[in-house]
Amino acid sequence: MSNKDENPNKSKYRVLSLIGKGFCMGSADVIPGVSGGTMAFILGIYRELIDAIKSFDRIWLISLLKLEFVQIISRPHFKFLIPLFSGIFFALIFFTRVVPLPLLLIQHPDQVYGLFFGLIMGSCVVLIRDVQQLVMKEIVVIMGGIIPGLILFNLGTISIPDTAVYVFLSGCLAISAMLLPGISGSFILLILNKYTYIFNAIGHFNMSVILPFAAGMATGLIIFSRVLSWLMHRYLRNTTLVIIGILISSLWVIWPFQERVYETINDKQKLISSTPVFPGDVNSGLLISVGLMILGLVLVILIDWIGKKKIKHFA
Repeated sequence: MSNKDENPNKSKYRVLSLIGKGFCMGSADVIPGVSGGTMAFILGIYRELIDAIKSFDRIWLISLLKLEFVQIISRPHFKFLIPLFSGIFFALIFFTRVVPLPLLLIQHPDQVYGLFFGLIMGSCVVLIRDVQQLVMKEIVVIMGGIIPGLILFNLGTISIPDTAVYVFLSGCLAISAMLLPGISGSFILLILNKYTYIFNAIGHFNMSVILPFAAGMATGLIIFSRVLSWLMHRYLRNTTLVIIGILISSLWVIWPFQERVYETINDKQKLISSTPVFPGDVNSGLLISVGLMILGLVLVILIDWIGKKKIKHFA
């Protein structure tokens, strides 16, 4: 179909939909333990996101150096990225300036995590339902995501040196984790015992730490986005099953009832560790948390149903 024949209602819905999905991704990025990649996968734009990141390739870089403006503008997937990142930006502003979600996470962590637990649990249900005719070997593939995920999430901290090489590797691993649904970059930094170190460096503009960390992030983004794109295009079903397994294992991390340890970094309270526990006495806080878990579960199933109806309507 040519651009002239494109349904304008469908195009408008597409832009609004991407802004909304970006808003969901930005909301997730504010929550420790939840990544934007998780929300992208849940919302059905993960493969497109990876391909869009991959579109900033060697040809685009050469065009940038040669100041070939047509190629600079046309090659990347800006029609996808601009509305998506607009939504992410709006979410970050909204949940830090209007509704102080980081503060709510400290004051009411069980309730906030309860909602996100329900959202991801509902997403796992929807995704498994959509993967039709599972056979035994594919259940094993899902376990191939669950078991390593649980091992990673229960891994203690690893002390590594503060040299530029290890800071570079930390950035590389953190951004790779952010791209992979179910794992957040901050969680990887906590495992590597670099969370406080990196955030202190950012707060004090310590360029000897920031530069190798940023270089590591750029390297990880370039390499891992291409690995994921290759896997999604060559082995879509099995890759999807492994990611579903990782998402299921991530429920351990965002279980709302945890013993949480916070540390003051740059005059702000940051979550540095948490251990899942069974809920205590039945009280209003527990009931609200459970209610929000159910709400999140129902919301995902409802949004999935509405989304499928919209696709049929605009098809």
